[in-house]
Amino acid sequence: MSNVKPIIAALLITAGLVLSGCQSLHNEPDNTLYQQLGERSGIADVVEDLLYLIVADERINHQFKGMNVAQFHRNLTDQLCELSGGPCTYSGREMRELHADMGITNTQFNALAENLILAMEKNQVPTAAQNRLIKQLLPMYPDIRHL
Repeated sequence: MSNVKPIIAALLITAGLVLSGCQSLHNEPDNTLYQQLGERSGIADVVEDLLYLIVADERINHQFKGMNVAQFHRNLTDQLCELSGGPCTYSGREMRELHADMGITNTQFNALAENLILAMEKNQVPTAAQNRLIKQLLPMYPDIRHL
């Protein structure tokens, strides 16, 4: 049963993305995703909007209390920039170490993914690019959920 949970989470995220645009996950040159996200400034805008959504989301906002907002913004921007093929380097802590004591639930994981999608939509990131970024993030699920 525990092996099913990551699959369910991945399917829920993917289903939401597919339903919101039915666009493919075809491979493109490395930096195309970075460009579709608006390069570093566009990614920073998405992360900023994500932070506002996190604060307003009762499902997850308690997990972020007391964090250094500027550092979180910088690290997540760098991480998404690097994952999307941009010239950034993520220098924050490893996902497993960072989330070790947080006890993230599937609901919380999915809430953050939902908020990321909403932030990308607000910034007019094309659905195909949203799908590609989520595809890059999904391998982190086991390190965040500690299954």
